[in-house]
Amino acid sequence: MIRSEILREIAPILRDQLVVCNIGIPSQELHAIDDQPSNFYMLGTMGLASSIGLGLALAQPKPVVVIDGDGSVLTNLGTLPTIANNVADNYILMIIDNGSYGSTGDQPTYTGKKTSLAGIARAAGCENVVEVQDVDTGKALQDALDSGKMTVLVVKCDSGNAKMPLITMDPVVIRDRFMTEVAR
Repeated sequence: MIRSEILREIAPILRDQLVVCNIGIPSQELHAIDDQPSNFYMLGTMGLASSIGLGLALAQPKPVVVIDGDGSVLTNLGTLPTIANNVADNYILMIIDNGSYGSTGDQPTYTGKKTSLAGIARAAGCENVVEVQDVDTGKALQDALDSGKMTVLVVKCDSGNAKMPLITMDPVVIRDRFMTEVAR
């Protein structure tokens, strides 16, 4: 499976959650598959979805699911010890690990070689780290939500992007409708 197929499969689970989605093509895919006002689409700031999601989880009680990529997490490895040392049991970091920088042309990342983001998360002190194959994502995400425990979920999948339209919504509109959902 590629990332867009995973997003299509888990869209019904995400519908009731606050979702912070990684920059570029992942946000375009989620927007095209199942646009929701509870989805915050990152249109810039590579590597910061996990940090923004953690801040949101610490600031309010609703579940927060962050959809991030291996390339983005690799650009901000400092986020993993921050997550480990600021536990928010309403926080799920789902790293879709396709071994590539999907939004910039599928150049390979080191997770396609020897680097394990699950291993790095554990070494950083994250206590509930789950690594699954793409076909098991829906069950693993639902289990993480049901557990009520902060979870780092690393989903191994194939590299590749689906052709999706650009998000034409103004960033201020994305922010405002998301903030309305957070306050609800």
